[in-house]
Amino acid sequence: MSNAQAQSKSVLWDWLTTVDHKKIGIMYLAAGAFFFALGGLEAILMRIQLMFPEFSFLPAQTFNELLTMHGTTMIFLAAMPLLFGFMNYIVPLQIGARDVAFPFLNSLGFWLFLFGGILLNISWFVGGAPDAGWTAYVPLSSNSPGTGIDYYVLGLQVSGAGTLIGGINFLVTIINMRAPGMSMMRMPLFTWSSFVASMLILFAFPALTIGLLLLMLERIFGATYFAVDFGGNVIIWQHLFWIFGHPEVYILILPAFGIFSEVLSTFSKKRLFGYSAMVFATLIIGFLGFMVWAHHMFTVGMGPVANSIFAVATMAIAVPTGIKIFNWLLTLWGGRIQFTVANLFALAFIPSFVMGGVTGVMLATSAANYQFHDTYFVVAHFHYVIIGGVVLGLFAGAYYWWPRIFGYKLDETLGKWFFWLFLFGFHLTFFVQHFLGLIGMPRRVASYLSGQGMEAMNFISTIGAFLMGIAFIIFVVSIFTSMKNKVTVADPWDGRTLEWTMPTPTPEYNFAQTPLVRDVDALWYEKYEGDGKMKAAEPLGDIHMPNGSILPIIMSFGLFIASFGFIYHNEGFTWLAILGLAINFGAMFVRSIKEDHGYHIPKEEILKGGK
Repeated sequence: MSNAQAQSKSVLWDWLTTVDHKKIGIMYLAAGAFFFALGGLEAILMRIQLMFPEFSFLPAQTFNELLTMHGTTMIFLAAMPLLFGFMNYIVPLQIGARDVAFPFLNSLGFWLFLFGGILLNISWFVGGAPDAGWTAYVPLSSNSPGTGIDYYVLGLQVSGAGTLIGGINFLVTIINMRAPGMSMMRMPLFTWSSFVASMLILFAFPALTIGLLLLMLERIFGATYFAVDFGGNVIIWQHLFWIFGHPEVYILILPAFGIFSEVLSTFSKKRLFGYSAMVFATLIIGFLGFMVWAHHMFTVGMGPVANSIFAVATMAIAVPTGIKIFNWLLTLWGGRIQFTVANLFALAFIPSFVMGGVTGVMLATSAANYQFHDTYFVVAHFHYVIIGGVVLGLFAGAYYWWPRIFGYKLDETLGKWFFWLFLFGFHLTFFVQHFLGLIGMPRRVASYLSGQGMEAMNFISTIGAFLMGIAFIIFVVSIFTSMKNKVTVADPWDGRTLEWTMPTPTPEYNFAQTPLVRDVDALWYEKYEGDGKMKAAEPLGDIHMPNGSILPIIMSFGLFIASFGFIYHNEGFTWLAILGLAINFGAMFVRSIKEDHGYHIPKEEILKGGK
């Protein structure tokens, strides 16, 4: 083997076995970006089908599969992993930690997510993708022919286990590993929002896990939890799904809120207005997020009392969200605003998200909801919330933290082309869908008749989707063309928080000495109130580091193999399930008995590196 081959092999091995939170964060970002592009392609194919009335670009069955996979991919395999990528890379740096609390589990969480996502998408090639909508309502899903829904159930179980592991890991990290002086009320808002989102993951994901387990037992092993003929109840699935599904919206939006808080204060050159109010608003949103799930079910016949309670609780969430909006506006007020691409995304978020919030309050009116339910009005609403909130937040975070993560700045000129095209395409796509819904166009239909007043608006909506697709291509191109813009300074934006204190590229141990935090905006305080340098909370010494491990991939691969055994157990492949579980438990056993004390980086090496 040549030297170059050996080196490339060692680099690949390093990434496959890494437990470094920064590399895992980058892998989450890469995998999430791939699934984001895949989900976007599925959306564009659907929009082409709806471009003209009675168009036959796609068969109805394929449309149903695309619809199901678009929603599932975007929520579980794109938005969450991309946010997890930022959380993985940035949160330990923001709290002054050397890594997350459980580096091995962090790696396991990533590989479980990736294998779950691959499993879900294999369904396209083996007899059809899931076709019951991303919410997989029974009895449509429990009676769906083929194996598509089986792949959905097991793919989300494997992937969801990874997410749950990640959420627990972040909770422990943020509670236990903050730098000296960083009390909870000195944490950056991104860390706070990641903390609350992780609490939501801890309490919301078990409901989804139980729902998917019941659906799996019904489809694969003949149980009757949702079979009305046998005394089952289809509404139970809706409750279980939405007890997870509504907090999931806040699991996505809260880290995005945290990103906007960082970006707006950095580019206004001001402290975030009303820091403590923002923290408590985040906590209240997280708390109320568990009390509103049944607003997805106003039309199932729960009765006026239940509908009223959930309507009031839903409207109440507008209060803490409104507090956050006003605090962001007041952060901008009187600031020296810089219109960087990151800040443009943050500024565009405010009116876009407020529009999504206003239609949310309309949908919360349970009597009116009978009219809006299952129409394109709902589609417009949640895309204004998810794209106008989460996706704009992801792009703001990408432009803001790119120099920290990859060591170069993304091109601002191309970035502005990307921003304006994406924003214009987004509003063009979804604004008209409010009116399509109001004139009665139902969701999840593969076609519509001419002469109903829907042609022009559907055509406009499809053009907007193309613009968003072109904008994303510009973004991808700018990633590669910007590589020449090397960042040599550690703090290119004149940042406020600890992630900007380290040299670039970020050392594998993050901080040579744990920093001492003396104020909310730790770095800003030292730059303008101190002597310009972070104070160290400890003398320079040897740094203990965890060893990499291939076991997380082996454990995840075991569950991946076992899933095929469950899906095809009627065809005599039960042995695959046994084999996969044996691989999984075998790797767990090896992990349990093997002593692994990590290694030390001597302080001489740290000094030699000039860090």
